Amino acid sequence: MRVLLFILGIVILVGVEILRVYFIMPFPGSQQSETIAIAYFLHSYINVFRLLGFIAVAIPFLYYFRSGSVWARVTVSVFLIVYLVVFYLFNFRFLAEKMFYQPSHKIFAAGDANKIPASNLIIGVTIHGVSKAYPIQLIGYHHQVRDTVGTTPVMITYCTVCRTGRVFSPLVDGKDEKFRLVGMDHFNAMFEDATTGSWWRQVNGEAIAGPLRGKMLEEIPSEQMKLSAWLVLHPASLVMQPDGDFKEQYDGLKNYDKGKGKSHLTKADSLSWKDKSWVVGVQQGMQARAYDWNDLLQHTVLQDTLAGSSLLITLEADSASFHVFDRDTLRFEYDPSARSLRDVQTASQWNLQGHCEEGVLKDRQLPVVQSYQEFWHSWRTFRPQTTTYKVDAKP
Repeated sequence: MRVLLFILGIVILVGVEILRVYFIMPFPGSQQSETIAIAYFLHSYINVFRLLGFIAVAIPFLYYFRSGSVWARVTVSVFLIVYLVVFYLFNFRFLAEKMFYQPSHKIFAAGDANKIPASNLIIGVTIHGVSKAYPIQLIGYHHQVRDTVGTTPVMITYCTVCRTGRVFSPLVDGKDEKFRLVGMDHFNAMFEDATTGSWWRQVNGEAIAGPLRGKMLEEIPSEQMKLSAWLVLHPASLVMQPDGDFKEQYDGLKNYDKGKGKSHLTKADSLSWKDKSWVVGVQQGMQARAYDWNDLLQHTVLQDTLAGSSLLITLEADSASFHVFDRDTLRFEYDPSARSLRDVQTASQWNLQGHCEEGVLKDRQLPVVQSYQEFWHSWRTFRPQTTTYKVDAKP
């Protein structure tokens, strides 16, 4: 009975330490199933399980240590050492917040003071005329950066495994909430709020476990493009600068923009409609659609309708900066030699940034539609209702 009790205690102690982290980190087989409810249960009651495990272990351990043979003492000691090693690894090495830290120094610069290469991808935000750019190479490591744009608090987030950049308001029921990176759900970064301990999904700001389950963070409009393209649109923008404390971590993501991540989890697939293929995703109401990045590279301009909205998707000459606009009733023709657009109705000339440069509609700007560049596996997982765009489809 003592042996069985001791083994049961060790199994409980080791098992819960491993499983509560296994279910929310990208270990083999951990992200393909619906395990968040189990993971949150283990996370919430971990101390109860530890207490039960220690109780089961304590009596046999004391008995064998005082009255057992040398072999028995060594054996129980080894098992406890194994548990301590597991405890250390799964509480101080494998936890997400122990791998990815918030910036120690948040530095922003404009103009000549900016040190970020113009070719780097950024997530850009404009609120009440104030613009800021957050390089993906930086926020991809940090996963979240807390900041203010003007006087508005923002939570800039990025998940490199899903290739999802999102900007949220950190206000929860009117309170400026604090979040920590806690793990992953179906390969998407997951945050825990400090007040209720609820878990929030990065891809859409939804609380998926805990007291606030079902609640949504307010998303703030953002755009992804090269810094050079962003500064053309917002020349006075401030640009987030590298934190010197994380140079090595940033260097690990220097090729991520181009889809050349070091890990198989972050490396892009050049073929279409593979798990790691790039898509441009758009959601209008309850309808969602994915546009193949290779189609956009080939055609530069795509036109479509979704949920009653007429869409124009364009790609700039840098082959990285994309835009999605509401074209209303306008229908466009693309001139590849001039890399410009002409609307059929008025014959006005437009650039690929959705601005009319000449003609009846001169100076008109097409409204921006929220869109994302994302891995296909992520878009289809979190928007299962999505359809896919076919180039030969009638818009």
